[in-house]
Amino acid sequence: MPAAHNYEELLLAALPEAIETEEQYGSAAARLAEFVRKGRRRTADENRLMKLLAVLVRDYDERHALPPASMTVSEALRYLLEQSGRTAADLLSVFGQRSHVNEALNGRRKIGAEQARKLGKLFRVDPGIFIS
Repeated sequence: MPAAHNYEELLLAALPEAIETEEQYGSAAARLAEFVRKGRRRTADENRLMKLLAVLVRDYDERHALPPASMTVSEALRYLLEQSGRTAADLLSVFGQRSHVNEALNGRRKIGAEQARKLGKLFRVDPGIFIS
C-alpha cells in the first residue's frame, strides 16, 4: 500500500468495502497484516484504517464460520444459513421444493450426497458436514 498522509488518503488507497469474495478477503487480510507488522510505527490514521479492516475481516469470518462439530446436520444447516445471511429460499436450488427445505432444516429429511455437494459449494464448506 502506498504511503499516505491522512485517513482520507488511506481510505482512497484501500477502498475498503464489505467482503463478499475470497479474493476481497485475501486483499483485506494482507493490508491488515501490513499494518499489524508496522506495530508502533503506525500512525493514528493507519490505526483507524487497521481497525476498520479488522471489522470487515471479522465480519467475513463470522459469516463463513464452520458450525461446531457437536451440532446435528439440521442445526449446522440453520447455523450456516444464519451466519451467511442467506434464507431458506436460497436452498430451493438444492432441495427443489419448499417442503423439502423445511424438512431438512427441521431434521426430518436426510441430506443426500448430491445435495451435500451443492450445500458445500453454496456455503464454501466441506460437504461431509451435511452427511450423518
